Amino acid sequence: MSGHVVPVKIYVAIFLTLLALTGLTTGVAFVDLGAYNTVVALVIAVIKMLLVVLFFMHLRYVSNLTKVVVLAGFFWLAILMTFTLSDYFSRHWVDQPTGWGPSISAPPQP
Repeated sequence: MSGHVVPVKIYVAIFLTLLALTGLTTGVAFVDLGAYNTVVALVIAVIKMLLVVLFFMHLRYVSNLTKVVVLAGFFWLAILMTFTLSDYFSRHWVDQPTGWGPSISAPPQP
């Protein structure tokens, strides 16, 4: 079984890059970026995920069929997250029933 051999220098460079990105994630956590804290953290996480998948899992050197299978997995994950978030964001659209009795916020009758 022959496979692609990656030089050790590449593995060391990727490892050091992952360490630097982890440090950057930790540093950004202490900086107040407002609403962009989550966005920056997710961008760094996606970069780290791509490095691990492409180099340590050798996805960069495999056949196109394997790449299609991996992309289909991420597409399925996107579908599941879309359905979950659509449910979460639409929960306030329906008012909750208050029942037959008087409303709690109604003023007392004299």
